[in-house]
Amino acid sequence: MAAILLGSGLLLGFACALGLAVGSFLNVVIHRVPRGESVVRPGSRCPRCETPIAGYDNVPVLSYLWLRGKCSACGAKIGTRYPVVELATAVLTAYAAWRFGLGWQALGAMAFVWCMVALTFIDVDTQLLPDAITLPLLWAGLLINLRGTFVDLPAAVIGAAAGYLVLWSVYWLFKLVTGKEGMGFGDFKLLAAIGAWLGWKMLPLVILASSFVGAAVGIALMVLARRGRDVPIPFGPYLAGAGLIALFWGPALVDRYLSTLLL
Repeated sequence: MAAILLGSGLLLGFACALGLAVGSFLNVVIHRVPRGESVVRPGSRCPRCETPIAGYDNVPVLSYLWLRGKCSACGAKIGTRYPVVELATAVLTAYAAWRFGLGWQALGAMAFVWCMVALTFIDVDTQLLPDAITLPLLWAGLLINLRGTFVDLPAAVIGAAAGYLVLWSVYWLFKLVTGKEGMGFGDFKLLAAIGAWLGWKMLPLVILASSFVGAAVGIALMVLARRGRDVPIPFGPYLAGAGLIALFWGPALVDRYLSTLLL
């Protein structure tokens, strides 16, 4: 029993450390990918004074706390976004390791989590879901399910096609009725990618959860922040959040829903 607990603790500790490191890299991805910049070169630097950030000043979370949220060279304030992304990625990565254990499912779940985190913050900042992430994510979902890692391949293929076509149809129906664009093409590709990873059976859950949360947040922003109806609200974060719910708890939620219907 002690050996099992020790092994589980080591696994979670390693996953948490990995998540912190990946989260630090995701901050670079979130900042540079929408700008079409390389995520490798140049190295990390202060956006204000452009001083390269030394390795000891770039330790996830700890450096932020040590520097009190300021650049060591010019004293410019460092946004809380950076440690938030790192901590969120660490927690989700550790949970994926705990939920799926050692194996391809855990590795796949971690990769899925990392993409969802990056896409969420990119969409919040730019209201764009870049093809550089959504399209590789879609193909990766089909490839990882060649051996049925999460679902069988036919379910993944149908999930990818259905995910795209559902939001594509909603987009055109809304445009025909109102003459306006209700969402971006990136949303189609993100839902297609989620369908490729988790299969078509998870799509109703993802659409329902993302729509419900998105509507609730939109109403809250209009009431509390007095945000106008014409101000666009990115839908990607809600799709990503719903995708994570489906990844971790989707099968149990769907089974419970179906069992309730059959009563």
